[in-house]
Amino acid sequence: MRILFAICFLSAFALRAQSDDELLFNEEEDDGKRRKQVRDSIRSKFVRGYPDHFFVWPVIKQRSLEVEARSLVDNGRRVVFKPNNSVSMGMGFYLFEVAFELALAVPINEQSVARYGKTEASDFQLNALGKYWGFDVYRQRYQGFYLSDSFTPVLKDQPFPQRADIVTRNFGTAGIYTFNRDKFSFRSSYNFAEQQLYSRGSWFVTGTINSFRMDGDSVILSISNRERFSENADFVALRFTTLGIAPGYTHNLVYKNFFVNLTFGIGPAHNWTYLKKSDGDERYNVSINSISVLRLGVGYNNDRFFAGVGFVNQSRNLKIEDFRVSNSTGFFKMMLGWRFQEVGILKKRAVDFIPFKI
Repeated sequence: MRILFAICFLSAFALRAQSDDELLFNEEEDDGKRRKQVRDSIRSKFVRGYPDHFFVWPVIKQRSLEVEARSLVDNGRRVVFKPNNSVSMGMGFYLFEVAFELALAVPINEQSVARYGKTEASDFQLNALGKYWGFDVYRQRYQGFYLSDSFTPVLKDQPFPQRADIVTRNFGTAGIYTFNRDKFSFRSSYNFAEQQLYSRGSWFVTGTINSFRMDGDSVILSISNRERFSENADFVALRFTTLGIAPGYTHNLVYKNFFVNLTFGIGPAHNWTYLKKSDGDERYNVSINSISVLRLGVGYNNDRFFAGVGFVNQSRNLKIEDFRVSNSTGFFKMMLGWRFQEVGILKKRAVDFIPFKI
């Protein structure tokens, strides 16, 4: 009898403990839902979303990849390798809560080719912007550059020095996370998936992993008085890998439906460098340098119509003994678009087409 009573007592205690655990779990779940509802309520006062609309826009854009070498001994002499790549025109769409663009290059006129040379460019980029985060994956291959030398200005209408043999390859990924989750929208200024209603800003952190290489058939710095520029100016190949992280600040300034976004971040980077000289000498180096990111967006945004201009520049900088090298990836875009109410299949999201649950 006592054993039966003990068993009943322990069973009741276990059921009570299980009930308390279930109650605690349910309370935590409800508390999480309430916090999300409060956060969404606050965000809706500062940021307007368009989950029931699809967008269409024509777009003009241009990507570029520039390399700069700056002497630390020859009065800051600067040589910049610039591509003569074309502008692309096309259409963009925001369907199933995914934005994508299709664009074709516009041919470069012959006068431009005569003065700046011709660049063969292969440029792939995939980017995504969420409410609080974003990432970019890119791969660039450029062949053919013209040189701009700060000590040897080119007369008007005269051709720049050209290097059709120089090839650059740039591959990497970058991510960004903004900390003001409730009152700030980063993507409102760049893909217009949302609209910032009042001026607000946010601190952010960005990180990047990048691999860059530059090769030529002969000495890359084909300039006068090269020996004064640097003791290592006779290189024929340069490669470096960058791992960096940078804090920064971004701000949306809003007046009625007009906006300006300015984003800037700078931070340390770890570089692994390889340099091959014309005599076959190879040099390896590990150093701490810097990375930076700059974004500028200007435009107009309301419920039915949006237009904007965006500029993005990411730079990696490193010191190689007595000169500095930086490579910069730039992106410029102009767009003009309209929003329409979703109907039928357009009401679905991209994840709805996946045959399994994620």
